Amino acid sequence: MNLGKMFKMQAELDRRIIKEKGLEGQELLPNIYVALITELGEFANEGRWFKHWSDDQQPKTERLIDCSVCNGTGDENHDRIAEEAEGYGGHEYIQCNTCNGMGYTGTKNPLLEEYVDCIHFFLSIAIKKGWKEELHIPEEAIEDFKDAGIDGGLSGVFVEMQWSLLNSRMLKDEESKKQHFHIAWGLFLTIGIIGFGFTPEQIEKAYMDKNAVNHKRQQEGY
Repeated sequence: MNLGKMFKMQAELDRRIIKEKGLEGQELLPNIYVALITELGEFANEGRWFKHWSDDQQPKTERLIDCSVCNGTGDENHDRIAEEAEGYGGHEYIQCNTCNGMGYTGTKNPLLEEYVDCIHFFLSIAIKKGWKEELHIPEEAIEDFKDAGIDGGLSGVFVEMQWSLLNSRMLKDEESKKQHFHIAWGLFLTIGIIGFGFTPEQIEKAYMDKNAVNHKRQQEGY
């Protein structure tokens, strides 16, 4: 992954959000930690590996993308469906040219999307704290991190990651905070690359795609 490029993109997005939302001078780091913890939970929910009570423990790696023109109906005249329900009738079906009446325009990987949502906040923390170097981990070193939670499998690694992440916020000593952040990031990469088989190239591309979406959301008043 080109972390240098990703840091630059994240810093630009963060500056834009702060400026456009009028957040200059506010202490936002606690919010970013809460956001990261929340996104980690959403990522785990799509990963499903920990749901021993469910028959469906397969990660959600493919989901249809609804066509924005027909709202997933395959019908460009879909707005009239609501009118029919109210008793007006007369709905004329017009096949959507954008999706050829299928109702969707492609697929996405929700697990990977949630994973890179987490990366946005990892990067934001590193930028704010000056911990950029802590995110530089050689790919061959990732194997070393997986031993941290080996007794509990993937869940063990995930819990260890969360513990280190919280320590990077709550401990008093700055050096210890930085070390725990480094560990949390390493375990996070382990989960993605070893646990789910993401490649660094996939992760980088997905990050850049979502970064563009986040800029668009700001433009549209998200």
